[in-house]
Amino acid sequence: MQEKILHLTILSPEKEIFSGNIERVTLPGSAGSFTVLPNHAPIVSILQKGTLSYVSGGQEQSLEIQSGFMEMSNGTVSVCIS
Repeated sequence: MQEKILHLTILSPEKEIFSGNIERVTLPGSAGSFTVLPNHAPIVSILQKGTLSYVSGGQEQSLEIQSGFMEMSNGTVSVCIS
């Protein structure tokens, strides 16, 4: 059975902003906005100013970021933002 959730962790220099299971996350990448879904291939990307949004429990949440980077591996998305 394929996983239908991802684990997302969002960190800033000051604190952990979010850690939990999600259905998808959309990030403002340096080459344009992109969405990570369950079973996405491993990826590392630089993030630029824009909106980071994710869906958790059917509810969409969004966060304005200035910059950062992300890594997706083994069903876990780690995002460091400023």
